[in-house]
Amino acid sequence: MTDNAEPTTSFTELTASFTELYGTAPDGVWAAPGRVNLIGEYTDFNGGFVMPLALPHHARAAVARRTDGRLRLHSTDVPGGVVSLRVDELAPHSGHGWAAYPAGVVWALRRAGHEITGADIQLTSTVPVGAGLSSSAALEVVTALALNDLFELGLSAAEIAVLGQRAENDFVGVPCGVMDQMASACCTEGHALHLDTRDLSMRQVPFDLAAHGLQLLVVDTRVKHALGDGAYAERRAGCEAGARALGVETLRDLPYEDLDEALATLAAGEDESVVRYVRHVVGDNHRVEQVIALLDAGDVRAAGPVLNAGHVSLRDDLRVSCPELDLVVSSANAAGALGARMTGGGFGGSAIVLVEEAMADTVAKAVSEAFSAAAYATPGIFPAVPSAGGRRVAPTA
Repeated sequence: MTDNAEPTTSFTELTASFTELYGTAPDGVWAAPGRVNLIGEYTDFNGGFVMPLALPHHARAAVARRTDGRLRLHSTDVPGGVVSLRVDELAPHSGHGWAAYPAGVVWALRRAGHEITGADIQLTSTVPVGAGLSSSAALEVVTALALNDLFELGLSAAEIAVLGQRAENDFVGVPCGVMDQMASACCTEGHALHLDTRDLSMRQVPFDLAAHGLQLLVVDTRVKHALGDGAYAERRAGCEAGARALGVETLRDLPYEDLDEALATLAAGEDESVVRYVRHVVGDNHRVEQVIALLDAGDVRAAGPVLNAGHVSLRDDLRVSCPELDLVVSSANAAGALGARMTGGGFGGSAIVLVEEAMADTVAKAVSEAFSAAAYATPGIFPAVPSAGGRRVAPTA
């Protein structure tokens, strides 16, 4: 294993750094995790099912409330000074780089009618950027959590997640679904989150892999992805075109049993890419239901082939994989993994590998050696430990 979630900056150090930077102590420190998705990809903006779990990697924010309309943002992870903005001048698609994510949350809160009068924020994160583990959602959720507490807004975890999604969709300009923010805000320790993205109903599903002698490895390929480059949006548009052609509100409304007939209908009048996208989304909704049934039955190992099938669909129908992700899956399975697939938006990022606990090091070594033989960058590999969602961490009651 090559990575862990140990913070590079402790809470005490973050508080001290905030105080040195802004000249006053923060009102508190909050944390929100990244996530990895077990199954259900590109289904969330189609009203479908997803099954993420929170990681022990977190974005953390030291925050102090302001009353003068000034928003000051700083990250310990990004070179550069404080980004200083006016809350009443925040406008979508106005740039600001990494700072657009927390600034977008302030904009979304104010747009929703909440009187946010400013804040000093210092951020740090152990969520790998560009790895498909929702580093941006963690920034959004941790910012919203802090402002919800400091301005006594009374928002629920789900409402915080939706505001985070609105910030990313409308302010930053990435047309993501709500899964990432919901996972960061709502997951619980030791569980995967079975989320219905149509109505945001959720169920915490026990996911104690250690009790079954298993591990779920995350393999960060080190290939950075960027979902704002149009490929994600093109697939979303294709899914929406498929839904319109089939006369349904979203692809969630197409039963798996009717998929073959629907694909034949689409093939007669739609671009072949739309046919592929619909096949993937409806199939992945079905795969989420399969995994849920297996977990409920205690047959976790049998989820491995479902993960493999999910990867094939993401690779061949959605076409969002890459050679490095495919190599993780093939080399892990060849070394004895139970199943593997890419996770997240694709075009790089990470894969997950379900393994017998006793085989974890062997499989990790095989993947690393395969990357070395292919002259790829050394991957980051760590176990996915189902962790708690966002929360205030200091001061504690």
